[in-house]
Amino acid sequence: MTDQQTAPQPGAVDSAPLLRTDNLSRHFRIGSGLQRKTLHAVDEVNLEIGERQIVALAGESGSGKSTIARLLARIYKPTSGEIYFQGRPLSKMRSRRDILGYRSDVPMVFQDPFASINPVFRVSHGVMRCLKLHRPELSDHERHAEAVRVFEAVGLVPGSEVLQRFPHELSGGQRQRVGFAQALAMRPKLILADEPVSMLDVSIRLGLLNVMTQLRDEQGVSILYITHDIASARYVADRIIVMYAGHVAEQGPVEEVLANPRHPYTQLLLSAVPDPRADLNVTAATDRGEPPRVIDPTPGCRFRWRCPLAIEICSAVTPQLKQLAPDHDVACHVAQSGAEVKAF
Repeated sequence: MTDQQTAPQPGAVDSAPLLRTDNLSRHFRIGSGLQRKTLHAVDEVNLEIGERQIVALAGESGSGKSTIARLLARIYKPTSGEIYFQGRPLSKMRSRRDILGYRSDVPMVFQDPFASINPVFRVSHGVMRCLKLHRPELSDHERHAEAVRVFEAVGLVPGSEVLQRFPHELSGGQRQRVGFAQALAMRPKLILADEPVSMLDVSIRLGLLNVMTQLRDEQGVSILYITHDIASARYVADRIIVMYAGHVAEQGPVEEVLANPRHPYTQLLLSAVPDPRADLNVTAATDRGEPPRVIDPTPGCRFRWRCPLAIEICSAVTPQLKQLAPDHDVACHVAQSGAEVKAF
């Protein structure tokens, strides 16, 4: 067989995922004394990311998306559950070598590019530090050549010239590309991209989304793309996971989930996508109901206060993910009952 025949296709999932979580939870204690409460940021989340795959993690602010990214980046420790990377549990990685190796394999690109770039130094400073720390075998000449390569791989050309600029001399889109270049310099297997385009003008977001697809297709890098913009997820992702109030509401192949959303919350997110054909006086349905209750939550579906289809069981039993179509899982009592779900 040739290499071309044996190489995995973009978006394909191997039998063994690159990264998976097992009932991953993260709770925060808030308040003090008799007012002490528990905020359930993430509760029993099971997700998988395959090799050469872009997975979108979508939901409103406060749904737990960024908390998951920080758990996967080992910034937060799980309250319970486990994270497996290439089949190995992260809780067993305790040596400095193991931790540094994992952070080389799974770097993070943050929402605010200026916060991750030192404004005092030229942009070459960050990527050179990454190379010295994570690839110490390279010589000075090899490090410079690799820095030029990763800059040009993310569209910063000519790389040798852009490396000499200061952060304030770059646009917001260019600074975000620097973040991807720094991550790419570590030779990662998975990049955690936390809202990487949310602070950019709409006109230049498409360029960053194209960078992510190129990294997947040309560099073989998987990406967890965290976003509140479900429309961009359709453009860039292979799979989508929709979160609400710390729970996974729906997940599956992006085209299947967005073409046939079975959870009322997914339908709500899609109804919020601007439609240029709609009348200007059309009122969106996104204002319905209350914000999610994640402080000492009671059993039941956390979306029930906003859901027009809620039934009695929704207030008593927390729904679990169930496959309702091939590789399409939904956590909704109404959808699992076989009833047609058209909430928004």
